[in-house]
Amino acid sequence: MLNVITHDAITEINLARPPVNALNTDLLRGIRDAIDAALASGARGLVLSGAPGLFSAGVDVPALLGCDREGVRAFWREFFHTASKLAMSPVPIVAAITGHSPAGGAVLSLFCDYRVMAEGPFRIGLNEVQVGLVVPEPIQMALRRVVGAYRAERLMVAGAMIESAEALACGLVDELTGVDEVVTRAIHWMQGMLALPSNAMLTTRALARADLTTLWADPDALPMEQFLEAYFHPETQAVLQQLVARLKKKD
Repeated sequence: MLNVITHDAITEINLARPPVNALNTDLLRGIRDAIDAALASGARGLVLSGAPGLFSAGVDVPALLGCDREGVRAFWREFFHTASKLAMSPVPIVAAITGHSPAGGAVLSLFCDYRVMAEGPFRIGLNEVQVGLVVPEPIQMALRRVVGAYRAERLMVAGAMIESAEALACGLVDELTGVDEVVTRAIHWMQGMLALPSNAMLTTRALARADLTTLWADPDALPMEQFLEAYFHPETQAVLQQLVARLKKKD
């Protein structure tokens, strides 16, 4: 499900769950374990990457719909813990967004320090509303601190999926490059960070991210029950069932 690649002091964690890098419990746990292992091995920077043309299609909705309430709670707990792991990382992380990145894929990128995206007709966004899901406040906060309050509201309430050029223009991503160069550019940015005086860079980073780390320090304290109630709303379940039916027709 993951390829872990070492680039000197930088560890790349490459999502490798075909066909679309859909996020399930095992993949989310794998990301956290890979981060822990990289840090234990002395990595000074991390890169989170996907497959060419597709970073991650987000949550594995067909698998999630097959779960009972406790199974759904367990999944979202894993998701929130993975977001927290990214937010709380003591070293910088770059999201190498190698292509389309809807919903959960876009969410994970928000907790990274920097986002490099493939230029072209690739789309990114928190499209949860379009599939009947509510965007919980802790994730809304993560988007607001990246693009600003008004832009975040417009994107989230519409469930907008925007192309890479618009994502760059509104600050959702920091840099665009050719699809085959995304990881290279991510590593290049990280090398620039690691060339700085380490204590000054890391301490300043910690201060700058204090709003994020304060909120996400204890993911079990986040409003999970409120989110679960929204997930099991009849309208949400109906829209998700329709989504899965469309996906099956494409297979």
